[in-house]
Amino acid sequence: MQKLPLSQLEKLESDYLETLFHYLSGSQENILKGFNSKEKIRSDWYSEFHRNDQKSRISDFARGAERIVYSILNGRDIGEPNSAPVGSDLFFELPDKFVHIDLKTVQTSNIGDYTKNIFVGDNQNSYKGEIKVHGGSIVRPYSGTLPSYYKLTDSLKPCLTYFIAILYDSDSLETLCISVISMPNGDLGHLYPDALNAGKNPGKIRLSYRGIVDFKLLENRKRIKIIYFNDTFFQRNKELKKKLAFLHNLYLNR
Repeated sequence: MQKLPLSQLEKLESDYLETLFHYLSGSQENILKGFNSKEKIRSDWYSEFHRNDQKSRISDFARGAERIVYSILNGRDIGEPNSAPVGSDLFFELPDKFVHIDLKTVQTSNIGDYTKNIFVGDNQNSYKGEIKVHGGSIVRPYSGTLPSYYKLTDSLKPCLTYFIAILYDSDSLETLCISVISMPNGDLGHLYPDALNAGKNPGKIRLSYRGIVDFKLLENRKRIKIIYFNDTFFQRNKELKKKLAFLHNLYLNR
């Protein structure tokens, strides 16, 4: 049983990212309609939602967003669901790969959690590399808990990881930005030495946008694709838009 050449592994990652981008972009109207469906019954849930602490509100919003995105993806031919208890919220098998997909939601009151990197869980990735702490004065090894390849009876299948990241307004709950991101497979870690940032809490990690923006072995292919950017909102909030300049530029040049 042999592993793929690294360039072929990256091509698998890139091709599936394009598939996700195509499906989500083509369903953008339905996604936004689904996100806005909560407004019809706002009076029945908002008071309870508002009483929750911030962490609970983020979790509750994420749960509602997940229903919409996952219902749309489950209606597509993007793989056969797998029941393994370890991994991302969505886990699919295809003829040549296994795919993990997880959804991340961030509110504008925590805009720093979206502008440069996003939180990822150890059981959502196979990345192997290092984390630079305190400006690089401390370096510690890191290894995600997923395998870089899943072992079948007579073959190996690479493990691919993707994140759908949603930014929303803390007050209105309006959707502001939707991106889809490909996190490098563990065997590619040495090509992306700046992929990880230390998380806010010890032992937690964040995936750096700038550390992985380009596929290293492929020409003119990005690991980050912007599906939606709410220009109408940001015309009224130009200071906030400045903080998202990196992602907005990717959106303009997609």
